Amino acid sequence: MLDVPHDTPNGATQCLSEACKVLAGHRMLVTGGAGFVGSHIVDGLLKVGCSEVVVIDNMIRGRPENLASALASGRVRLIEGDIRDRALMASLLSGVDTVFHQAALRITHCAAEPRLAMEVMVDATFDLLDRCRQMGTRKIVMASSASVYGLAESFPTTERQHPYGNRTLYGAAKAFGEGMLRSYYDMYGLNYVALRYFNVYGPRMDIHGRYTEVLIRWMERLAAGEAPVIFGSGLQTMDMVHVRDVARANLLAAASDATDIALNVGTGKETSLLELAGVLAAVMRQSDLTAIHEAERAVNPVPRRLADTTAARQAIGFSAHVPLAQGMRELVNWWQEQPECASLSAARAHIAMPAMPAWRAEIVS
Repeated sequence: MLDVPHDTPNGATQCLSEACKVLAGHRMLVTGGAGFVGSHIVDGLLKVGCSEVVVIDNMIRGRPENLASALASGRVRLIEGDIRDRALMASLLSGVDTVFHQAALRITHCAAEPRLAMEVMVDATFDLLDRCRQMGTRKIVMASSASVYGLAESFPTTERQHPYGNRTLYGAAKAFGEGMLRSYYDMYGLNYVALRYFNVYGPRMDIHGRYTEVLIRWMERLAAGEAPVIFGSGLQTMDMVHVRDVARANLLAAASDATDIALNVGTGKETSLLELAGVLAAVMRQSDLTAIHEAERAVNPVPRRLADTTAARQAIGFSAHVPLAQGMRELVNWWQEQPECASLSAARAHIAMPAMPAWRAEIVS
């Protein structure tokens, strides 16, 4: 039986129990499985009783520490490799029941290296789908993103919102990935669920990159007794969903009968940057530090994110359950346990703020 967190209502317990029955005893593959979301999916798969979880990760964004407890189980095999390696992927897919496709480049990395982005997020995804078709894989659960909506026109945003407001290569690649999934379902009957992650946060967020998540930057400043910095008014909103909820959505999608569908994964609640900074400051006992506002930077502006979660609830029984304050406490506790936090904070204090505002570029999947 899956260990159900104390924040999980009884309805979710029932859904996860059903997931145990469907997924237990099977072999799974998680691409990008040493990363932020992927490693939490691995943890969940072990809890529902999967016989083996194969992880492939190039370890650029992934960290072996994220899988420390999972590897200790003896049921996880970590392969440091590239999903563009067709022969390697073919060997790993043998006997796999479900593929959780999490591997991707960051939105900023896509902008910096567009050809690489196409190779990883489009070409390698095509190769993966085609190999799954050949191998008879039962299902693919793919990480998509709210970035496919770009500047959404309606709120809460449903899955029927058109993708033509997107202006990023990252969002375009995710939308094309969904299109390939639909095509392979129609042509070959390859079952899939695409999950459009909204603003994912929680333990194991990247603390190393130059374009690191704004929450990490804010924690560094608050820990140093400095106020968080917000670009613009701070009225921009996000739909903040905890990584544990996102991982649970993946398991429910894999275990359900749902197929040929893209679903929002969010909370259905919007939080402004001002509110988010206030919650984080309160958790870190720095409520007296009021956010500093700097000039807004006109790079990929996304002023509002709010998911309509009706379809996910109806199709796979998913709704988010981790409250924002609790999730922020978990993030802060994890961050404070990282031995490199102090040195990274000190090093970044001498580096100019990145050209692309972190809150726009990085609080996405």
